[in-house]
Amino acid sequence: MGKRMDDLRTQVDKTNVYSIEEAVALVKKMSNVKFDATVEMHLRLGINPKKSDQQIRTTVVLPHGTGKTKRIAAFVSPDNEAAAKAAGADLVLGEEEIKKIKDTGKIDFDVAVATPDMMPKLASAARILGPRGLMPTPKTDTVGKDLDKMIGDLKKGKAAFRNDDTGNIHQAVGKVSFSDEQLKENVEMFIDTIKKIKPVSSKGTYIRGAFLTSTMGPSIKISVS
Repeated sequence: MGKRMDDLRTQVDKTNVYSIEEAVALVKKMSNVKFDATVEMHLRLGINPKKSDQQIRTTVVLPHGTGKTKRIAAFVSPDNEAAAKAAGADLVLGEEEIKKIKDTGKIDFDVAVATPDMMPKLASAARILGPRGLMPTPKTDTVGKDLDKMIGDLKKGKAAFRNDDTGNIHQAVGKVSFSDEQLKENVEMFIDTIKKIKPVSSKGTYIRGAFLTSTMGPSIKISVS
């Protein structure tokens, strides 16, 4: 991988800040792995991640999804099971399944939604779900009565993201197999979302660096102005 990566890096001008269009074309050109690589955005933000009022945590519905199919679990009471199935949930879970998760720690879904009445019951499994980022929460629009909307948005490609301990954000924005236009629109939507949620208390330059890369590919700095 060392020589391959060194060869690819020579194709990127590290002194240049590329437009989104240029970066998308370049990231696709330089993906020479034998699988459909994920395209990722990495942002360095001018926030203080130790301050609660500067934490970034929200969701974005990418126009063309991330290219990854998520297995969706819906925690609902018996009278909402049919609605959850009709909305497209892959798993419809109740109190019995919550107990199994609590007792075994086993999970076979990628994202979970819940109706408000199930949240007190889910609390018993919070220590399993929470650390894995799977606990439904109003902050990511995964708790509510509108199962059609919650599950529908996830099926369309809604992604939840948050800053890490160093104030950086990492998010998949598609696959190399996407068209240039699809990737461009996804990147633009993600950047617009980040700009709209700038914390009021964050001073100075907000987006200090934005980079586009593919799995096992070099990093390309892009303009977000």
